[in-house]
Amino acid sequence: MNKKKYGRAARLLVGALVFFLPWGIFAQESGQRPVMRLSPDEAVNLALRNNLGLEDSRIGVEGAKRKTDLSWNRFIPGVTAAGILTRDNELAAASIINPNPSQWHVAGRLQAQLDLSLAKFEGMRTLRLDYERGLISYEAARVQLERDVRQAYYRILLAEESVKLSRENFTNADRRVTMARDNYQAGLAPELSLLQAQVSRENLRPVIDQAENGLKMAMANFAMTMGLAYNTQFEFTSLEDEPEFIPLDVAGLIAKAASGKPDILALKQSILVLESQRRGLRYANLTPTLSLGWDTTRAFIQDPWQTGWFSDMDNWARSGSLTITLGLRLHSLFPFSADYQGIKDLDDSLRSTSINLARMIQGSEIEIYNTVLSLERTRTSAEAQSLTIAMAEQAYRLTEEAYRAGLQDLIEVQNAELALHQARLQMLEQNFNYRIGLIDLEYAIGVPFGTLSSKGSE
Repeated sequence: MNKKKYGRAARLLVGALVFFLPWGIFAQESGQRPVMRLSPDEAVNLALRNNLGLEDSRIGVEGAKRKTDLSWNRFIPGVTAAGILTRDNELAAASIINPNPSQWHVAGRLQAQLDLSLAKFEGMRTLRLDYERGLISYEAARVQLERDVRQAYYRILLAEESVKLSRENFTNADRRVTMARDNYQAGLAPELSLLQAQVSRENLRPVIDQAENGLKMAMANFAMTMGLAYNTQFEFTSLEDEPEFIPLDVAGLIAKAASGKPDILALKQSILVLESQRRGLRYANLTPTLSLGWDTTRAFIQDPWQTGWFSDMDNWARSGSLTITLGLRLHSLFPFSADYQGIKDLDDSLRSTSINLARMIQGSEIEIYNTVLSLERTRTSAEAQSLTIAMAEQAYRLTEEAYRAGLQDLIEVQNAELALHQARLQMLEQNFNYRIGLIDLEYAIGVPFGTLSSKGSE
């Protein structure tokens, strides 16, 4: 009996595998992926880990840090070891030291040299400033990515709600078809009313398809922003509460932007880098350089082809020297020289960058002012829209009741429903536009996202 039970269990297991395995293979081949549930913060963290553009910026920062950490290596002396083989054009005369002169000579040389100047010390400072600029630029890229992800998240939520409203409209239209059919069969409405209801319902299908395709495209772009496959499926956290409208102080927000926006800070840091580069170029061209040199040479005084090199160490002559040189590039002192003009070019770059900084600050002021005006307009529209929705809901309910009683025709019901749909959609857009506008404002003044929504502009 046990064998029969085990045999029956084995057959059931094999049958289950045969039944379910093809479906699993089909799911893999069809590209289906598990749904990824994300909150806005989780989406930002995922994008910061996987975004390719941010990773490229991170590599640049790491390279700048490595240069900064090893900037002292410019004070390592340059050391050169060389083996020299020469042949004289004419045979030297015999001497007491070398009675058998040769045209061929072999020598070994070891040289070391270190140049000391103010330009090298300034160069170390330039590398450090450039690394700090890289950090600021990386932070600017990170903040911009976070802004884009958060705004895309809310836009997808808006698209989902829009699709949901369109589907609800289709459900209502289908319900009206049923009512029109009942009224027609009861002799309370003509066949034309039934046909109109059916046409109205079918006209909603392409609208839903277009909204769903737009949502799919937004999802694909969102997935690629976070370094994921385009067909990754997401489930976002719905926002049950409406945004809290906050007071905004334009002057205070502009003051914050000048001191905290990453783009402005990066440009200020670029000015510091250019100033350091200018000092380094002046030090290199207009101040003396101290050079320390040391070399030693061992030369074989016998014929290298006839005498063993290491048979007698007295055959090797030793020489060497220590050199201390203080030099100045005199040609760099002339205003028309290339070195002097290089300094002038950096002066032009500094003036141009300063002008760009002033323009960026002005642009930020206009951007903040326009964003605040847009937020205030959105707030006013949302407050008025809430009253419009209440009236549209009541009008639709009364119209539908009248249609059910045969007192109104289908056109009036459709118009009332369309007005209600537009009112709800506009209210939804206003709420999401306010959230997205706050994100733009937080990015413009350089504060962490969520700062204004929790504290206002105080």
